[in-house]
Amino acid sequence: MVEKDRHEKSWAWRWVANNQLVAALLVVLLILIIIFMTNQVRFIFKPLLSLFSAVGAPIIVAGVFYYLMNPMVDYLEKRWHVQRVLTITGQFIVLVLLIALGVIAVIPWVREQSLSLVHNWPRYWSAVMDVVERITKDDNFKALNQWFDSTNLSVEHAVKSFSKGGSQNISSIFGTVTSFGITLVTFPLILFYLLKDGHHLPKYMAHFLPKRLQGSFIETLTEINMQISNYIRGQLSVALAVAIMFAIGYTVIDLPYGWLIAIAAGFLNLIPFLGSFLAMVPAIVVAIFVSPMMLLYVLIVFAIEQTLEGKVIAPKLLGNSLRIHPVTVVVILLSAGNMFGLFGVVFGIPGYAAGKVLIYRLYQWWQKASDLFEDPVVPSIDSDSE
Repeated sequence: MVEKDRHEKSWAWRWVANNQLVAALLVVLLILIIIFMTNQVRFIFKPLLSLFSAVGAPIIVAGVFYYLMNPMVDYLEKRWHVQRVLTITGQFIVLVLLIALGVIAVIPWVREQSLSLVHNWPRYWSAVMDVVERITKDDNFKALNQWFDSTNLSVEHAVKSFSKGGSQNISSIFGTVTSFGITLVTFPLILFYLLKDGHHLPKYMAHFLPKRLQGSFIETLTEINMQISNYIRGQLSVALAVAIMFAIGYTVIDLPYGWLIAIAAGFLNLIPFLGSFLAMVPAIVVAIFVSPMMLLYVLIVFAIEQTLEGKVIAPKLLGNSLRIHPVTVVVILLSAGNMFGLFGVVFGIPGYAAGKVLIYRLYQWWQKASDLFEDPVVPSIDSDSE
């Protein structure tokens, strides 16, 4: 009887408790239950969402500047023993001068150029539609012509409503300006303390965990910090290089609004793979309105920029720090953009990189803590014969 119970127990242990497939299904089931229960009590998180909407923008801006400025602070402290406060003070003086230059000179120029482009955009777009209609006037392109007509009306209506919104847009503009002003005032304070004490944050957070977990926790935070810092510094450097290349190219070919389109290309390049192509839309539209030769020049500039970016600049500045497949990047962009809009498109990749590190660390911990991944002990022939 005892032998039979032991045999039944070993069968249950082998096929249920000690089965990797069953364990994986149980983990998935627990994750789905957690997601379901979190959705059921989502009202609990509304105060947190309100708090993040109020302080999220200053924290994000401060984080981006932190990753740009902290390497200099660390280098001068380790190499020349310069106090962090002195380096941070010098950086802040330069940052304030740059912000003042932007507010006094750059922002008014960008505003003037943007309003002029918005005002002339219906004429540019109509010229593009005329060219498209001449090319696709055959009956075989009837459906395509209808789509272009509807798109043309939608674009013209959107531009006119934006430029002539008047009092309807006052509240939205006022809210945006207010939010921008609050962010501009508060993020330097957050940035200062991040640069001054941010390197102590992992150890401070680790004190709340048991001793045996502190080492792996600090290693995980260090790896996440390295992934995000490499991505932000590399992506911003590539974006700046793209803006400079487009500005030089559009200046050489004398494209109207060339510098404005180049600046937009730099910002849009923060969206991996898709940014540069999105930035080409206004350049192509303006070029078609000017002349066919201008369109050819714009395409040549774009080809040169893509070659330099893909073969020289991106490998040197960005490298392969995240080790993410291009198909995965596209899926992340589409998913994050659909769920979180522009915020998801910009921060989806670093968020995925951080989540990837966390999941990999949890998987390593599971491998060490569970005996499911141990090789089964196969009894030898000699022991069986005995």
